Amino acid sequence: MKYLKDLHEGMRVSSIYLCKHRQSAVTKNGKPYENVILQDKTGTLDAKIWEPNSQGIDDFDSLDYIEVMGDVTSFAGALQMSIKRARRVQEGEYDPADYLPVTDKNIDELYQTLLKYVQTVKNPWLLKLLQSFFVEDADFIKKFRFSSAAKSVHHGFVGGLLEHTVSVAHLCEFFSRRYAILNHDLLITAALCHDIGKTRELSAFPENDYTDEGQLLGHIMMGSQMLHDRAREIPGFPEKLERELIHCVLAHHGELEYGSPKKPALAEAVALNMADNTDAKLETLTELFRAALPQEEWLGYNRLFESNLRRTGQ
Repeated sequence: MKYLKDLHEGMRVSSIYLCKHRQSAVTKNGKPYENVILQDKTGTLDAKIWEPNSQGIDDFDSLDYIEVMGDVTSFAGALQMSIKRARRVQEGEYDPADYLPVTDKNIDELYQTLLKYVQTVKNPWLLKLLQSFFVEDADFIKKFRFSSAAKSVHHGFVGGLLEHTVSVAHLCEFFSRRYAILNHDLLITAALCHDIGKTRELSAFPENDYTDEGQLLGHIMMGSQMLHDRAREIPGFPEKLERELIHCVLAHHGELEYGSPKKPALAEAVALNMADNTDAKLETLTELFRAALPQEEWLGYNRLFESNLRRTGQ
């Protein structure tokens, strides 16, 4: 197949892609056309069907896999495809692994690393809570292993939530060794649980979009609810410990304007916020650099960093 990242202006392409989105539209002159977003594991591409009623355009919907034939053009500085023919393909004609962005890490190894962090927690209440999610809950484990950490921005790929969580736990483990004021068990538990709400905030791939619950509540609130409900299932779970853990989750974005209902009031919440922010920003830079052309040095203005970004000279 021809991966989207390898396309260039002037190419005629015949290949199978995931239809991420399809929507009818009308030109300024009143002529109907179709907006289509094509996706494979290397990214997405805007496409147009200028003759949607032509014989070569079969019926297909968003999230269908389709074989397209079209011409690659350039519009407003970005590549675009003009689709001439399209047909919905059947299961067996494609390998889903070619179409979904996925972590370059081994998911099984990442999960084993996460379980090792679970075993470093000695507090019996926190250990039981962690085991109830990451050892005993098969449905949660499946969702957690294959969820993304975001619709976009950072870790927006299969296994992204797991990769991000393990990275945050790495940083928090270092912090707990370096700064004696930190409660290791509380911090590691908060690190492993801080984004569990994303298993409900975002739908599964290939959709990977916000659920109704995610739009209304957000992963911070949902994760806090999940922890409260699970703690209540453990007889005798200390209320003070539950409050401290949930506070860390509520405050892990650090600032009210970044979506945290509370600003950090515990040392562990401060450490978690810094670990989460560090991994999110450095992963965002990693993905920006990976997507840029090799010869590009200055990458342009980025809203997250509020700066014009440049690679470090090699």
